[in-house]
Amino acid sequence: MRTMLLSCLALPLAACIVTPEHADLARAEPVFSPAGFFSGRTHGQATLKILLSGSTPVQVVGEGTVEPDGTLVLVQRIERGSESPATRTWRIHPAGDGRYGGTLTSAEGPVTGDVSGNRLHLRFTAEGGLDTEQWLYLQPGGQVALNRMVVRKFGLPVAALEETIGKE
Repeated sequence: MRTMLLSCLALPLAACIVTPEHADLARAEPVFSPAGFFSGRTHGQATLKILLSGSTPVQVVGEGTVEPDGTLVLVQRIERGSESPATRTWRIHPAGDGRYGGTLTSAEGPVTGDVSGNRLHLRFTAEGGLDTEQWLYLQPGGQVALNRMVVRKFGLPVAALEETIGKE
């Protein structure tokens, strides 16, 4: 009962988080290879919108390497607004048939993903029980990806991010 009451009270507030439109970014080509795109240095510029907090600029610098078994190890330095920089590490490995599995240092449990054409779709639970989904779309030329992320709590959107990531 308490959860239902909280959900009813939060629903109008959740409407304030505009989940980023992205389905029209899907294409058959170029096919997204996480190891291919994220190996080497990448740089992302984003805007993070958090419920009741407004928008915050985010910069992400990544350094990716690929292990002999095909696992991508991506270390990212995140600068969010005026907060102290944070570091997180992704380990993403192919799981067959366009599926991926892995870990993220700031996640509670595994990361799962799949590729369809130019789209990489990742799912994980972030610290604090936040259900997180990211849709990354590789752009023509293979040097830029657009990231659309939605974070939910109790099924309601509480944050959204729109990011442009470029290879250096």
